[in-house]
Amino acid sequence: MISVRSLAISIFWGVLSASLIHAQDLSSYRDFQFGTNLIAVAKQAGMNPSEAKTLHQRPAMIQELWWQRSLSGSSPQTDPVRDVVFCFYNGELSRMVVNYDRYRTEGLTNEDMIDAISAKYGVAARPFAVIILFSSSQVYNDSEKVIARWEDSQYSFNLFRSSYQPTLGMVVFSKRLDALAQAAIVRAIRLDEQEAPQREMERQKKEDAENRAAQERARPLNKANFRP
Repeated sequence: MISVRSLAISIFWGVLSASLIHAQDLSSYRDFQFGTNLIAVAKQAGMNPSEAKTLHQRPAMIQELWWQRSLSGSSPQTDPVRDVVFCFYNGELSRMVVNYDRYRTEGLTNEDMIDAISAKYGVAARPFAVIILFSSSQVYNDSEKVIARWEDSQYSFNLFRSSYQPTLGMVVFSKRLDALAQAAIVRAIRLDEQEAPQREMERQKKEDAENRAAQERARPLNKANFRP
């Protein structure tokens, strides 16, 4: 009898291998190619580009598009991918954070995952490192320990096991585009901090003007109707 763990390994390995065609090609994850524009990625994922969230607009446009597997969708019932966060630098796909379904990877050890992924991407490195999970308006501030890494001069694929949920995931990125994105986010936050006092002054000024206008509109009516 095939054990549940053995069956899970077979399913995960089969789905991963079937969905990725070119051996040891790190320029894409499944059919999503780094550098592809947001509109094309959204269409490929069956989403509307307007669903993308803009995190920063200067000095570069930083956006995220979150895809989540639909329970009633056309994805194979054995597909282990639960959701993917697509990150864009000036409209180009720079990073993907892939989260696997806890129930479709249940029981799989780190070695099981590494063996399955290595069948596609070759021998894995075991660095003593952490990987940043995803971009945010507060800089890349959420990280996990890297279990294994597959990389070349241009791309990096990083397997992690969540420290606060019973889930596994992969952070995959273009080294060039991701470095540009991280630098842009740091710069954007510095600009926001520098301009914060001026924005607060302008907000307060606008609020005071609106309050005065409301009082001026209310004064004639209330004065006419007031009875002591």
